[in-house]
Amino acid sequence: MEYTVNRLAQVSGVSKRTLRYYDEIGLLRPERVNPNGYRIYGQMQVDLLQQILFYRELGLPLEEIREIVKNPGFDREKALEEHLTALLQKKRQTEILIYNVRKTLDSMKGRAIMSDKEKFEGFKRDLIKENEEKYGREVREAYGEEAVEASNRKLAGMSKEEWKKQEDLSGEIMETLKAAMAEGDPAGKTAQKACDLHRQWLCMFWSDSAYSREAHRGMGEMYAADERFKAYYDRIQDGAAEFLRDALNIYCS
Repeated sequence: MEYTVNRLAQVSGVSKRTLRYYDEIGLLRPERVNPNGYRIYGQMQVDLLQQILFYRELGLPLEEIREIVKNPGFDREKALEEHLTALLQKKRQTEILIYNVRKTLDSMKGRAIMSDKEKFEGFKRDLIKENEEKYGREVREAYGEEAVEASNRKLAGMSKEEWKKQEDLSGEIMETLKAAMAEGDPAGKTAQKACDLHRQWLCMFWSDSAYSREAHRGMGEMYAADERFKAYYDRIQDGAAEFLRDALNIYCS
């Protein structure tokens, strides 16, 4: 089936002005332009528009979307599967937030009492799910099922005060690591302070029996080897993950 700009705008809910703009920037070209100068869109363009709208829903800028869909290796089926995963994650997070908002409203109206723990319970559950999806396989391979499950239980049971403490520690680690990198010495006092702060932070998630210097050293190795962990620490400065690994090797020796 073929569509003019007007018809495609009606079917998709995308304005005619936006469709013309997508054409101008090379994101969504019409299949052809008829003798009267009307843009004509075929099924391929309709499918591509759907893909563009999916990416827009996920918050990607148009320039990045264009780079993705114009890549010769672009796999639409794989992209749809990734979209489904991302949307399901958003759905779970939205459901948790709705539950929390309703509970909060009930509490404010005197229909129910909501504890401080309940107020951020959903956020903790969502964090556990996110961590499992991103890093679960690698961490379980490195430390075992029992250790990971114990860590998840500890996170789920955190009080409001404990949650704030771990957030404060996380920020202090990054600031101290940044200062240590400016000094340039993994064995220096500042770098070793960052390692000790990191130990305190880890112990908020690990059971008392789970911590060991060997396990701590292993975390540093994983940070430097895994691109996802590396990207997290390299937000400070390129090479931050390797610097932390080197400092931890000294701290844990």
